[in-house]
Amino acid sequence: MKIGDKIVYPMHGAGEITDIEENEVGGVKNSYYIFRLPIGDMKLMLPVDKVEEVGLRELIAPAQVNEVIEVLRAETEQLQGSWNKRFHTNLERLKSGDIFEAAAVARNLTRQNNKKKVSSGEKKILDLSRQILITELVYVCDKSPEEITAWIDELIDIPEPDDK
Repeated sequence: MKIGDKIVYPMHGAGEITDIEENEVGGVKNSYYIFRLPIGDMKLMLPVDKVEEVGLRELIAPAQVNEVIEVLRAETEQLQGSWNKRFHTNLERLKSGDIFEAAAVARNLTRQNNKKKVSSGEKKILDLSRQILITELVYVCDKSPEEITAWIDELIDIPEPDDK
């Protein structure tokens, strides 16, 4: 990896490697990729020697955006169990680093939240799933975070069969 590469960091989203720095943490010198996300001006430091362990991946191909659209338009999956069980199920889906899983979580929780507010824990998962989705689509579609956010909201806001 090199400066300028755009990659996906599971549980954070897509960003760009803007620099490589040497830093000392706990008395140990190490090289770090400086990784910036396109929303929230968040900066992350990734140890160069931990890249494989973290599960970084390349952005999806532009041709795969249609698959993301299909997931966002699909019917809502009704997860069973307490909010705590649903929280952990959704968290595991996001940890996978898969944009399609993030899209499904964002779709399900957005629709659930629109009907009846989700718990604070599920709201955090909703926000995280949207961040993961938005940051990757910003790069793949070459649009602003605001444009992608509005587009995602429009795609998710398709009436469910029982809402008609």
